[in-house]
Amino acid sequence: MSVLPVIMAGGTGSRLWPLSREYHPKQFLSVEGKLSMLQNTIKRLASLSTEEPVVICNDRHRFLVAEQLREIDKLANNIILEPVGRNTAPAIALAAFCALQNADNVDPLLLVLAADHVIQDDIAFTKAVRRAEEYAANGKLVTFGIVPTHAETGYGYIRRGELIGNDAYAVAEFVEKPDIDTAGDYFKSGKYYWNSGMFLFR
Repeated sequence: MSVLPVIMAGGTGSRLWPLSREYHPKQFLSVEGKLSMLQNTIKRLASLSTEEPVVICNDRHRFLVAEQLREIDKLANNIILEPVGRNTAPAIALAAFCALQNADNVDPLLLVLAADHVIQDDIAFTKAVRRAEEYAANGKLVTFGIVPTHAETGYGYIRRGELIGNDAYAVAEFVEKPDIDTAGDYFKSGKYYWNSGMFLFR
């Protein structure tokens, strides 16, 4: 099954200022080890046997992205520039259009990832994506929830619905960043996950 990773690298990372700046936001910083967050995101895909990843960024970061891809031998015809940042949906639509233009009669699954995630358990990540492939191949839009470790107001949440398979639930509701009391209720209920912003779909 063909899986095309689409890596969203257009953010400004303003919450991590002064380390993260307009012309060098957090996804291009090295947080752990020598590789940047973007480079780690791409390296994490090695065990999934995917197509070459596509990176979406804004125009001012194009050379920075190209250099970081070159450093890990992943620079190809695989950078899409956003002329103007319009959040996630238009960027994903553009990537889907490009995937169809470049596919050789193959309709790949799109694995949408943020360039600035820190994922410490690569094995669990790989297993989650592989389990999700079955659902995505059958027409489901899969989103990945993270089991919360505490009440957090900085993330959106997903309320789980009915169980539809092995560790897979229908989504009952997406909830924007809550206040602290509501986040506490979500955490105690055990029915809410942090919204990772990662998706797999056809």
